[in-house]
Amino acid sequence: MPARLPSWAWVTGLTTGAIAVVAVLGVQADQGTKPTASTSRPSTPATADAKPSAEPKEKEKGADASAVPAGSGTGRRIVYSLDTQQVWLVDASDAPRRSFEVWPGTVDPDPGTYTIGTRSEATTGSDGVDIEHIMYFTAKSGVSIAFSNAVDGSSPPPAEGRQTGGIRVAKDDGEALWTFGTTGTTVRVVE
Repeated sequence: MPARLPSWAWVTGLTTGAIAVVAVLGVQADQGTKPTASTSRPSTPATADAKPSAEPKEKEKGADASAVPAGSGTGRRIVYSLDTQQVWLVDASDAPRRSFEVWPGTVDPDPGTYTIGTRSEATTGSDGVDIEHIMYFTAKSGVSIAFSNAVDGSSPPPAEGRQTGGIRVAKDDGEALWTFGTTGTTVRVVE
């Protein structure tokens, strides 16, 4: 009768094999193409009750919302315009893949180049709103600045008297931004 392997040997062998497979798949995924966001814009809010209660600033008349701002760098990046309160997801060939309006908090980032650092799937914002797809890229005056979307799709005005660094986006835009803005993705803030 052949010797029987103890269960710990089976578990160790299967675990080692699984780790090796995951490592190989990780290397292959890292060498593959990077995801890009869709260029489509949602035509309706996420829910019938989800209406923005804070409006983005008026765009300049004749401004092309799909044109990436001049001086916003090159390569794959997220571009955020403080003046137009607009975000562009730009692919490696400098083509805009998606553009959308945002609702900033009370603390704006300084113009410059940053990278996506910490990402969090969901939490409660400093204004008490349940948010998701949180992507932190800088801090100013002790306030963390991040892109996010409200779970219910709304974009309430910043809490009065509070410093908030949340740059809110529509729910569908938040999902696209989350897919596009992996850790280390460049964020270029322009006037």
